[in-house]
Amino acid sequence: MQVYSVRVDARPPGKHHDAPNKENHTLQIIGVLDLRGGRAVHARGGVRDRYSAVQSAAGWPIDPGNVRTLAEVYTDVLGISELYAADLDAILDRQPQDEVTKDLASMPAPLWLDAGVRSVNDARRAITVGASRVIVGLETLPSFDVLSQICDAIGSERVVFSLDMRDGQPMVANGVQLPSGLSPENIARTAAAGGVGTLIVIDLARVGTGRGLDVDLLQRIHAAAPGVNLIAGGGVRQWDDLVHVAKAGCNGALLATALHNGRIGAAEIAEAQKL
Repeated sequence: MQVYSVRVDARPPGKHHDAPNKENHTLQIIGVLDLRGGRAVHARGGVRDRYSAVQSAAGWPIDPGNVRTLAEVYTDVLGISELYAADLDAILDRQPQDEVTKDLASMPAPLWLDAGVRSVNDARRAITVGASRVIVGLETLPSFDVLSQICDAIGSERVVFSLDMRDGQPMVANGVQLPSGLSPENIARTAAAGGVGTLIVIDLARVGTGRGLDVDLLQRIHAAAPGVNLIAGGGVRQWDDLVHVAKAGCNGALLATALHNGRIGAAEIAEAQKL
């Protein structure tokens, strides 16, 4: 499997600055598709019922909400080779979008799938529909014991834990009570101790809003769980944000809006590969 990577330093295309650190830092770029009712929708602020169909990709108009077209722009035009699909219907405990997911999984790019996993059976089902990596989100997780069981059942290398937050506060499933004062850093440590090797940090209130990243939080999570692959989920607006993500210790970033509007496009990606 060829993993699409961007070698990041602090040079936007066409300009020269010092690298963020003395060693080369490769940052995995993963293209995100938020799915609702069989269409690709544009996530904004975590208010899912208000998400509208994606209208553009790489700065060009597309058939609104066309999932396959958006995915093909990511892979064929932008050169991204890992896809992330969030099945919003499944996350909200509605009918999963299996046919759409299977179509995405049929593409050459490996598929990371967030389909509201709540159990070992859910995780196995995600693999059955074609997921190469299974996302287990904090907002749908019944307990950390279940997270450990999923890691044991399907292999920790296939499990990605998503530390879901809203305005800096952890999001948990209905009826689940986190211990008082449990911080995002402690949640990350607990997930790592449960066997998770990859961890996404995402604040839904920042997604698609232009507010940018909480770089300080990313740095704290990296310090709390240094042994996991850390992925910044949401908030990347432009080249400089990728530099900040790399400096914070992240191994990758989930991108959607910046790929839709073309602020991070083929030219920037091609130039980044030469750095």
